Amino acid sequence: MSKNSDAVGVIGVGWVGLVTAVCFAELGHQVVARDILPEKIEALSRGETTIHEPGLEEMLRRNAERITFTTEMAELLERARLLFVCVDTPPTYSGDADLSRVRTVVDNLPAGGGHVLVMKSTVPAGTGNSIRRDLPDLAYVSCPEFLKEGSAVEDFMHPDRVVVGTDPGDEAAAAAVAALYEPLGGTIHRTDVASAEMIKLASNAFLATKISFINEIANVCEEVGADVAEVAEGMGLDQRIGSSFLRAGIGYGGSCFPKDVSALKMLAGNTGYHFQLLTAVIEVNELQKRRVVGKLEKHLGSLIGKRVALLGLAFKPDTDDMREASSLVLAARLQGEGAEVVAFDPVATGRASELLDSVEMAGSALEALDGADAAVLVTEWPEFAELDWADVAGRMAQALIIDGRNFLDAATLRAAGFDYEGIGKPQVAPAPAASE
Repeated sequence: MSKNSDAVGVIGVGWVGLVTAVCFAELGHQVVARDILPEKIEALSRGETTIHEPGLEEMLRRNAERITFTTEMAELLERARLLFVCVDTPPTYSGDADLSRVRTVVDNLPAGGGHVLVMKSTVPAGTGNSIRRDLPDLAYVSCPEFLKEGSAVEDFMHPDRVVVGTDPGDEAAAAAVAALYEPLGGTIHRTDVASAEMIKLASNAFLATKISFINEIANVCEEVGADVAEVAEGMGLDQRIGSSFLRAGIGYGGSCFPKDVSALKMLAGNTGYHFQLLTAVIEVNELQKRRVVGKLEKHLGSLIGKRVALLGLAFKPDTDDMREASSLVLAARLQGEGAEVVAFDPVATGRASELLDSVEMAGSALEALDGADAAVLVTEWPEFAELDWADVAGRMAQALIIDGRNFLDAATLRAAGFDYEGIGKPQVAPAPAASE
């Protein structure tokens, strides 16, 4: 194939890159996707996805003839002009974004090659300008991703908006990127590079703020006897507020919110501005993960020797992502208090066992709950709601459950004899057990 063909190039086939590559193929484009890990490329070439994302593997296999997976940068550069950079930008010890992988990509781009670098990776505002200074002949477009794990394919194919940032001189490159997304029907927001970079960080920081806010409200609700679910519903009816991200729980996690909130806080701090609000958002989120321990101690007293079952480990359902998952903090705190921790997750057990080597991994929810003194619902997998909780109550040493996502039906649990406690919910004594 001739140089700079119509293929779409994707650099980095982690979660964002793989979804991007497969969805562009679904739209009918030839795609060349490059990663540095041979074992990942081999698996993908066989049609096996390396992440859990609903609908992705089926779409990959359906479009296998349109996607080439490779470890060779030269092949990518030969076949594609538009290069979507989807490498990871994890936080450093300081909280700043680690741009080493982005810099490696940039260092491997040839001068005057006629390529367009399309930045999908989340980077601090100013990154694009820095790259353009280093490679003045390179066309640069900022096109941040707004995908949610667990619904990434749906989000890509039906976007609310697509942000395309470019600076004077690169308008043709931005138009080419926008044209790829036009069939999807979402609003295409054209802006400058620095603003596009800020839109991504500001969006995630705002959503994280809503989560921390409703969790603070939930904690107050517990003190005054209000129901946070009713409060959130009433708040959400105000169109200025909206109902999304007003669900109380044990804190946010994942690959985006913790990293992006920290990165924006540090970006502001590096300019000399103290972003007080985000400091509080981060603090509230960390404290929220630990409140479960206090709830357990209220019911059980000392946790030394108590067996606590964690239902769910991934940071959210429909993914196996363990990055910044609340379960990591919770398991460590429980073990720090002397508890014996057993856990089950329908999808994430394999990844979790690498991070929680001292936690017993059960083969099923029932196995985890057998003989447990308490259960904590950490991830709202649908199958947990379908358990026969009356049967579960008989299996546990004590029928106590802390619902960290307000996901289970409190009346059903209490009717089965459980001490049930949610987040921001009024406390109700368990129903008396039915007489023989």
